[in-house]
Amino acid sequence: MLPDLTQYLWIAWLVLALLFVIIELVTLEFTFLMLAGGTLIGGLGVNLLGGPWWAQVLAAAVISTLLLFTIRPLLLRALRRSSRLQPTNVDALYGIGGRVMAPFVEGAGSVKLDNGETWTARLAVADPGLVAGSRVTVTAVRGATVEVTPADPPPSAAADAATDRSAE
Repeated sequence: MLPDLTQYLWIAWLVLALLFVIIELVTLEFTFLMLAGGTLIGGLGVNLLGGPWWAQVLAAAVISTLLLFTIRPLLLRALRRSSRLQPTNVDALYGIGGRVMAPFVEGAGSVKLDNGETWTARLAVADPGLVAGSRVTVTAVRGATVEVTPADPPPSAAADAATDRSAE
């Protein structure tokens, strides 16, 4: 008189997998995604092959456990490797190079940074005789002003200058 509920067990496996996926979307830790995979592969797979209910539950548990301890750590490692901290806003200015736009007068001047922004600048060291076009490096940010120091010339430019001097 009552229908055999095991014939509708495939619906329960689909609903359970969908529930695990929804929970995974909230937690984002790959745990419930592995449980959903075990549910679909193990539980629903054995159901479609005609296995008894206890074999479906056992297969779902075994496959979920295997996925949790093999695939999940690999996914987490790949996710964390690609999510290095990238400095933004003011933090991205430290160490950036630039060119002097206006000569420094009493330690204050204007520089155009390599990112295209023009900033008011102050010298972090005594006046080294920077002229317009000289390379500088940002050492600090103080409100709307950057502190700069003269940039060292590239090694190839220094070698070329030394060669030019020795040729004279």
